[in-house]
Amino acid sequence: MAHFLQLFTRIGDKTSSLGALISAMGCAMCFPAIASLGGVLGLGFLSRWEGLFVSTLLPFFGWLALIINALGWFSHRQWHRSLTGVLGPVLLLLSLYPWFKYSWSTYVTYSALGLMVAVSLWDIFSPANRRCNTGDCNTNSTQEGST
Repeated sequence: MAHFLQLFTRIGDKTSSLGALISAMGCAMCFPAIASLGGVLGLGFLSRWEGLFVSTLLPFFGWLALIINALGWFSHRQWHRSLTGVLGPVLLLLSLYPWFKYSWSTYVTYSALGLMVAVSLWDIFSPANRRCNTGDCNTNSTQEGST
């Protein structure tokens, strides 16, 4: 079960981060800088569904990333990874809902998407491994390695 949870959180984190990034690339009116990057990558056709991306897909992927990164705590028990993983989706959701009326919310959205992608890349290049508590560790295996 623990292996399934670890695989689920690793794949889900990348999927939700990529989904949120592509959803933002389809919204030229809300996120012009990232939408121009999407246009360069050939995703300009997504502008037809801009309303769907902003009102449905971007929040969906934000919530998905939040839930999956919170579940990641049960897999690896590293608070700094969990906090960093949850911070991006929380900032994204805050920038979409209560802070959307402010002009600086776009910068928060860009920062949140960047943080989500950075955490996903961090997980690819340095996967989280569960840290054991001193009571849970097998002391025989640690003593054998030190002799």
